Amino acid sequence: MQPRLDITGIREKLAGRTGRDYWRCFEEIAETPEFVAFLEDEFPQQARPLSQPVDRRQFLKLSGAGLALAGLAGCRYLPQRKIVPYVQPPEEVAVGKPSFYATAICEDGFAVGAIATSREGRPIKVDGNPAHPFSLGSTDALTQASLLNLYDPGRAQSVSNAGLIATWEEFTAAARNVVATEKAGKGAGIRILTETVTSPTLAAQLTHILNMFPAARWHQYEPVNRDNVRAGAIGAFGRPVNTIYRFDKANCILTLDGDFLLTMPGHVRYAGDFASRRRVHAGATTMSRLYAVESCPTVTGSMADHRLRSTQAGIEQAARMIAAAMGVPGVPAPDPNGPTFDQGWIAAVAKDLLANKGAAVVVPGDFQPAPVHALAHAMNSLLGAFGQTVELTDPPQANWVDEQASLKQLVADLNLNQVRLLLILGGNPVMTAPADLEFASALTRAPLRAHLSLQDDETSGLCQWGLPASHYLEAWSDARALDGTVSIVQPLVEPLFDTRSPHEVLSSIFDEPATGLATVRSYWERTRPSAEFDAWWEKTLRDGIVDKSALEPLSVSLAANWAADRPSMALNTPGGLELIFRPDPNIWDGRNANNPWLQELPKPVTHLVWDNAVFVSPKTAERMHLATGDVVTLEYRGHSVKGPISVLPGHADGCATVHFGYGRERGGMVGLNIGFNAFQLLTSDAPFGGAGAQITPTGDTYSLVSTHSRDVIKFERDPLQTITFADFLQNPTMGRNEEATVPPPDDQSLYSDAQRTDHAYSGFGDYQWGMSIDNNLCIGCNACAQACQAENNIPVVGKDQVRRAREMNWIRIDRYYKGSLDDPTTFFTPVPCMQCELAPCEPVCPVGATVHSHEGLNMMVYNRCVGTRYCSNNCPYKVRRFNFYKYTAGQPDHAPGNYDIPILRLSANPEVTIRGRGVMEKCTYCVQRIDNARIQAKNELRQIRDGEILTACQQACPTNAIVFGNIADPASKVSQLKSQPHNYTLLADLNTRPRTTYLSKVTNPNPEIANA
Repeated sequence: MQPRLDITGIREKLAGRTGRDYWRCFEEIAETPEFVAFLEDEFPQQARPLSQPVDRRQFLKLSGAGLALAGLAGCRYLPQRKIVPYVQPPEEVAVGKPSFYATAICEDGFAVGAIATSREGRPIKVDGNPAHPFSLGSTDALTQASLLNLYDPGRAQSVSNAGLIATWEEFTAAARNVVATEKAGKGAGIRILTETVTSPTLAAQLTHILNMFPAARWHQYEPVNRDNVRAGAIGAFGRPVNTIYRFDKANCILTLDGDFLLTMPGHVRYAGDFASRRRVHAGATTMSRLYAVESCPTVTGSMADHRLRSTQAGIEQAARMIAAAMGVPGVPAPDPNGPTFDQGWIAAVAKDLLANKGAAVVVPGDFQPAPVHALAHAMNSLLGAFGQTVELTDPPQANWVDEQASLKQLVADLNLNQVRLLLILGGNPVMTAPADLEFASALTRAPLRAHLSLQDDETSGLCQWGLPASHYLEAWSDARALDGTVSIVQPLVEPLFDTRSPHEVLSSIFDEPATGLATVRSYWERTRPSAEFDAWWEKTLRDGIVDKSALEPLSVSLAANWAADRPSMALNTPGGLELIFRPDPNIWDGRNANNPWLQELPKPVTHLVWDNAVFVSPKTAERMHLATGDVVTLEYRGHSVKGPISVLPGHADGCATVHFGYGRERGGMVGLNIGFNAFQLLTSDAPFGGAGAQITPTGDTYSLVSTHSRDVIKFERDPLQTITFADFLQNPTMGRNEEATVPPPDDQSLYSDAQRTDHAYSGFGDYQWGMSIDNNLCIGCNACAQACQAENNIPVVGKDQVRRAREMNWIRIDRYYKGSLDDPTTFFTPVPCMQCELAPCEPVCPVGATVHSHEGLNMMVYNRCVGTRYCSNNCPYKVRRFNFYKYTAGQPDHAPGNYDIPILRLSANPEVTIRGRGVMEKCTYCVQRIDNARIQAKNELRQIRDGEILTACQQACPTNAIVFGNIADPASKVSQLKSQPHNYTLLADLNTRPRTTYLSKVTNPNPEIANA
């Protein structure tokens, strides 16, 4: 059980610290025994027994075991099987070579372009489509992990009727019988419930059905919806308008709880655009500036140059104050009884925005109420942002409705017994609907109810008919991106189970049965008739986007009465805490709860795994005498749940944040009975939170597991280098600890000349591989870590093993704080294997399992490794991972493994060895990709081109913070980055000569704001 940490004592210790500006976690400040052990010997927790004195008997035991194991193969764990080759291989399959197909994944209904990699007919990787405007070749962690949902053994695999296996033909017959009886009443008893729809083909099908049955109703609902965005646009312009931000054109950005770098639609594109104005190299003269007002720390707030903590009610107050200081006409006056903020901060932000007219933008968060969105539109209008940093278009949604109101109407109809056939296409409303609507009881009133879903979840359990849905890699469809660009969703594999897509279900019930391909292609044949349609279709599938399908920009003006009849939030909390609901950054609304990759991926900012929590600020925890791990009863509007407290630095005082997606009771073995169900507190009149929550300690404790205290590097060694932009312009190396960040001269080394020659550049091949990571661009989103896991067959180990510091991720994101407990500045640093030229891990390996290649890579020979872990003990960067158990086979105390379950074995990358128990592993710079590029270059009688090799982490990174290449080529991009004046080496004083180096974090504070 983790120690209970007293926040008051931690605050006092932090105030008394000298000479150490940065800190990572409460355990470090409190100097818990576990953390002190890390700092004393820098050995991983699992290897600490080896740091103790060893007597003669123990030495002989270890030596004998090492000799006995030296001849064993450490990486094989599967039984040997004979391989039967193709007699006549399929025409489109080249054995041993990957195939690539353009497709798209929908996130909240909006398409994100993807390129899926297939090996012998099975998808093994999903990356971004460079041709897609909202992907540009990058991805996020959810897209990378979506592959595992395809091979999820917990998927719904067959049609069920009242819990018994049935057939599609039986369901279709039952549904068509009801439809036939509804013709006389024009479909008055038919209801279709979908999630947000941007698919032109699906929208056309639904419109066709409503034309046939004009009394039928189509409802839409997602718990993470854009109702507030819609209402704010109607208030500002008198009509629903879609907003697209151009951060690549913005000098000054103000975000009002808008997490545009991680959770808002379009965030992958937005992250790249934002980074383009934050990239600082020698000769730079400009850099954008970001202000953030938010409650719970987000990725976007962590990247802000200035961040203002506030309750949700206070965010509207701050927006009003800034708008008034800017001179926005008609802005409602700030509430005199509402929260107060530093007037100097408010004035400086307003002045900075006005000074950048035409190059400034205000971004309201999707969860903010409609008045905040209307106010942001008014501010952007005054700033001249429309047509510059803000583009307005028609909505890309097929039928943009108020989704809360739509669900309410459906529940009302169900309770009045007006629904005979309810067809639910996707989603899980039994779990995600507001608790006050009592959707579950209303659902059972429909005589025939069917649910199409990837999993047999809570909603499926209350429907007579459970219909298994096809994964997007198994089904044909189409979808629009945020700007309206259409992508054809192209499958890579036939359905693994007896599944169907929404297109196929609708056609089988209301029309002539048709395949998804026929339905989608038929729609586009009608939409774009041409004698050369076949050629156009092939080109569209190849490119991944429909040409000229983006929505045209609108020219609209702010309505004269934009501020009229816009009720404000309750700025005065009537008692208790303000409760904030947010989707989990990994699990989202629960749809990814059965995905072990995402369960074990440390959440951005908090680094929590396998759980959700009630997040509060240090001051709130002190006031209520709470500590991380204390179980409390959280009461809100007549509903209550129990959950553990997590004290989060930077959280606003007087409020608590809970995340959706946990507390699942049905829908796969991985996500069941983990965390608590925050949807039980949700009400339809306050879908994203409100005032009046009460927290009552229960006296119990619960172990929350976070990775933020793992793999500690002593702060005296300056692992993080920061500099302000103003100082950078004067001297890019200002304030740097040269001793810690610049390698010592070549003649200062513990290695002999002979040893050093083995690792020298000259005379060994044409390529010397290296990497540069720009800390100024890393947003801590974990896309790189998830891409690495998918590429390199990295197993999950489960909560208990992570608690024991046995996580297996090859790349970690270190999070650093600077400043007070209450309002610290946050920094992120990705740490893969450094690929040291003078690697400390190599000379201590007794069996030569870790060796150096002639191209500068620190290689692992898995077949030699006997698990002594000496290399891990000797690694100062703590980037090596050890398979303590046969994780790939699954253990009873952690999540099912990836590769011993037959269907999960299909997801494995065949170019990367699946490691077994007792093997050390780590980042390899994706050596398999290096080898593929080398073979291709040799076949074409040329050198490997700069940029031809993209490591998995580099390819996924939405900000292009990671660059890989040949450092022996002075013209390569990575060499140019390493020649930058603010390039530094992590732990350079150890003289390990890492091939991975960093660029300092550069901030751009406003000098007019105190304590900048």
